Amino acid sequence: MNTKTVVITGNDLTIEEFVKIARHRCKVVLSKDAEQRITKCRTVVEDLVEKDEVVYGLTTGFGSLANVKISQEDTELLQKNLAMSHAAGVGKPFQEEYVRGAILLRINTFAKGYSGIRLQTVNMLVEMLNRNVFPFVPEKGSVGSSGDLAPLSHIIIVMLGMGECIVSKKRVSAKYALNKAGLKPIVLSSKEGLALNNGTPVMTSIAAFAIHEAEKLFECNLLSATMSIAALKSNSSFLFRGVHDVRPHVGQKFVAKKMREFLSDSELMDSIKSKVQDAYSVRVTPVVMGASLDAINYAKEKVLIEMNSATDNPLIFGNKAYSAANFHGQPIGLAMDFLAIAVSELGNIADRRIFKMLDCNSSDGLPAFLINGSGLNNGLMISQYTTAALVSENKILCHPSSVDSIPTCANQEDHVSMATTAARKVMDVISNTRKVIAIEFLAAAQAIDLRKEFAGEKIMEVQKIIRKKIQFIKEDRVLYYDIEKMEEMIMKNELRTEETKWVNQKSK
Repeated sequence: MNTKTVVITGNDLTIEEFVKIARHRCKVVLSKDAEQRITKCRTVVEDLVEKDEVVYGLTTGFGSLANVKISQEDTELLQKNLAMSHAAGVGKPFQEEYVRGAILLRINTFAKGYSGIRLQTVNMLVEMLNRNVFPFVPEKGSVGSSGDLAPLSHIIIVMLGMGECIVSKKRVSAKYALNKAGLKPIVLSSKEGLALNNGTPVMTSIAAFAIHEAEKLFECNLLSATMSIAALKSNSSFLFRGVHDVRPHVGQKFVAKKMREFLSDSELMDSIKSKVQDAYSVRVTPVVMGASLDAINYAKEKVLIEMNSATDNPLIFGNKAYSAANFHGQPIGLAMDFLAIAVSELGNIADRRIFKMLDCNSSDGLPAFLINGSGLNNGLMISQYTTAALVSENKILCHPSSVDSIPTCANQEDHVSMATTAARKVMDVISNTRKVIAIEFLAAAQAIDLRKEFAGEKIMEVQKIIRKKIQFIKEDRVLYYDIEKMEEMIMKNELRTEETKWVNQKSK
């Protein structure tokens, strides 16, 4: 893993850099321009406070208390009270990479220079990242309206020496964790509490990981689907280029193109001369998977925009503070709901291909449940029960969170996004679908070994990678070991070859 320090500018953070920092602990540093922008904006805030002007969050209360004037001498206490009172999350803690990602995205927002926060406060976040301070942040409590108020406040109180961190998988006091990292608690100044907890970095952190994992999963699914299609001795007419040129959805064209390449030398394809066409689970694969790819790319576009946006409130332009709503999570909520549906559909159609390979009445010569001597042996029979359970659970998880607004804060915040829930759910959908694709690989590899014809050079290359760790099933054995090994291979990108790398490419 490349450990080179990433320079944070506020404008050009990529998902690849995000993963390096949040998951692999690559260090960060603010660009000089970002430091200057932060410092310049802070002088405006200090001037507004000095003049005792009525500005939301600087000299007033918060939410429905926005009309309550706060004196200059109470501005620091105001920020501290905001952090303490809003740290009201519940449930299991977010995993470390999500929390690190949220801290990173908060730094990236501040680097844009519209938040009015002090440079020393931003540097505290930088040092928390670089010294691996892991705040305890409960996963439930955000409605995604003023952003991720509750989870972000759990990060803020750690900066103040309150709350808890996780060290060696144990919850410890924040003071202990900061001291262990060589850091001292800070005192927030005017506007800083609001800058720190108004925004979308928690939902966007999870969303960025969702995009990263969905892209990896899709790439593997393209291989598993192609192997299944070959194993079923499919008729290749559904891949004819002209068919897709006259319906030029980018994803559909791309999937069909890659499948044509993978199957170009397969002796299994078109080997049943009497077969006119195949079932939908084969024939519509480029259409269904292509539509999911387009949805993944749409969601990725929205996440990249959000990662590099100013999402707190109020924002400073010139010498004036503007109270608006960039903290609202609707763009992420809709994108994550869409992504969940797109990934779920990958699992849905894969389950149907698995079922078809296991059913001797529809597999064109493969033995029942892909095992010789079926009856005494059950083969992969129950693995399809598992995929059925997983895709059915996904259908429940795909109920959109973004349609489920509920008012908060005495009706001041009367429309919320539920985007953090949407982001949390999509990770479960991805995990479930990854397991379905793992089982499709097992079934397709078993079917290809049972066939006598040559499946194709690219397919056999993947087959060899699988067989290095998972042997052909000659007789019944405990299957969950194989499923776990296959899922691990997907997660680690072990199935990729030079010919199958496609991420960030575009269909021609």
